[in-house]
Amino acid sequence: MRKCAAWGVHLFTALGAVAGLMALVATTAHEWRAALLWMGATILVDSLDGTLARVVKVKAVLPGFDGALLDNIVDYFTYVIVPAYFLYEAPIVPGRFALFAAGAITLASAYQFCQADAKTPDHFFRGFPSYWNVVVFYLFLLQWPEWLNLAVILVLALGVFVPVKYLYPSRTRTLRSLTWLLSAVWIVIVSWIVLHYDAETRNGGMRTPLYLSFGYVLYYVALSLYLNLRGGDRLDAGATEDEEDLGSID
Repeated sequence: MRKCAAWGVHLFTALGAVAGLMALVATTAHEWRAALLWMGATILVDSLDGTLARVVKVKAVLPGFDGALLDNIVDYFTYVIVPAYFLYEAPIVPGRFALFAAGAITLASAYQFCQADAKTPDHFFRGFPSYWNVVVFYLFLLQWPEWLNLAVILVLALGVFVPVKYLYPSRTRTLRSLTWLLSAVWIVIVSWIVLHYDAETRNGGMRTPLYLSFGYVLYYVALSLYLNLRGGDRLDAGATEDEEDLGSID
């Protein structure tokens, strides 16, 4: 039963790649709501698989299967390739720079995913943590000028190389309960926005819930900067090795 449960967790992780594939199919057809929903499904899978892995103790039950490698493969596909393709297809950046922007995302994130210290011992991300699906979600719906969107993409891609610590929502210990609560509220609001997406939504029909959800992004950035100034290593020194999960990116 323990082996079945462990394989079930790995299957659940792998299903994130299937959801990412469905997002690509929807993006190709310019079915934006479906694409955003499938990208949301990949985030949901990645948010849960680490917790399930720790409960089942997959490393002890299936030591011959590299769950961390599986998770990193799926994460690179769903957090980088899928949103990069969405960025390329959707009207977000100036058309002649769409491939350049998508390439900047994939190259910068490839570097980050291979860094041994991309996740710090005190449970932070070092450098911008490749939340590209969240980035394209907001840039697509906020409808900022395309040149501004391009600038945001390039700044965040460069942010991958800047050794600033960013909050690890499910594992950073400081204000973890509050972070979990706000994360849950954010998921509910964003899900509602995507489910009700239509042409009116993108033309300003849902600005209030959209900006309300953006408040969580501001909280994430503000707390990350605060912990950098205070010294995250000392604040989170109580983290233990048995908390280690599959190695997911968020």
